[in-house]
Order: sequence, then C-alpha cells, then structure tokens
Amino acid sequence: MLIGLTGRNASGKSTLVSWFAAKGLVSVSCSDSIRSWLAKQGVEATREALIEGGRELRREGGPGVLAEMLLETLEGEDAVVDSIRTPAEVEALRSRGDFVLIEVRADEGQRWQRLQERSRFGDPSDRDTFVAQEEAEARADDEAGQALDATASMADCLVINDGTIVDLEKKVEQIWSEL
Repeated sequence: MLIGLTGRNASGKSTLVSWFAAKGLVSVSCSDSIRSWLAKQGVEATREALIEGGRELRREGGPGVLAEMLLETLEGEDAVVDSIRTPAEVEALRSRGDFVLIEVRADEGQRWQRLQERSRFGDPSDRDTFVAQEEAEARADDEAGQALDATASMADCLVINDGTIVDLEKKVEQIWSEL
C-alpha cells in the first residue's frame, strides 16, 4: 500500500506521516529527492532551496520526477509519502497501482497558529509572508512549479483537520479501516 499526503503548510500532514509510520509504513517525502540532490550540490536545504531545487529537478527530469525517484527507492514497500505537490507526482505514484492520495485540509487561521507554535526552521515569521507563500504554491506557472490546488483536486480522500490531534487521528483511523 502506498499512501500519499497533500495539503497546505501546517495542515497536519506531518502528524499523519507519524501516525502511518506507527502502523508500519515506511515514511518518505517527495522532498527527500530534492534534499539528496541539494546535498550533492553542497546547498543547505532551506525552504527556498527546496522549492527552487524541486523546480530545477522537474525542469530537467519532467514534472513527475520526484515521485519517480521515490518509487525507485521504495521497491514495492508499503509507505506513506509526504509533500506531494504536483499532479504529475500523483500520476507517477498512481502507476504503482496501490496508491491512495489523502488531502489534509485546515483553514488558514488554524494553520498560521500551528505554524507559529511549531516554530520549524524555515517557516515564515510574519503572516504576510505566509500568505504570499500560500499563493505562490497554490498554482503553477509551468509544469516545474508547485500546484497544490490541482494536486488536491486529485485526492481520493479528504481529511478536515479542524480540531485536536486526537480528532485528526480518529478521522484517519476511519480511512485506514476502509483501505
């Protein structure tokens, strides 16, 4: 089984990755492919470097290259894939035949609050920057860019993360029981 997660920044994807990993799935991210490439270039994996590195890899290898790189490393293992950001990545992962895409959604205000609470390196420190990043990641100007809106429209399941972690885990438990 291959489960993919998509959603906006601070929507709860990392929490679900941990949940699925506790169920025995290998945890990987489309960003892992970018991090590996950046390390070979000697570039620190900042948020900006990850975004631009992803664009560069997609320009060189096609819009689904990050997912294709992950599929090569997984070799059929059960896994949860985080950071799916383009329709071509979804299509590449669907080629395996056992892929399910889950969109994790939370409103902007909640995500902003969570982002401030988690204080993750690279997260924006002001709301205007947060909103600008959101807008830039929502729709791509070309196949090399992120397209979260189009990717979310391809989801097989939707999890609304509007409550506590316990609430979120109950929702994903229901999905898990149906898979």
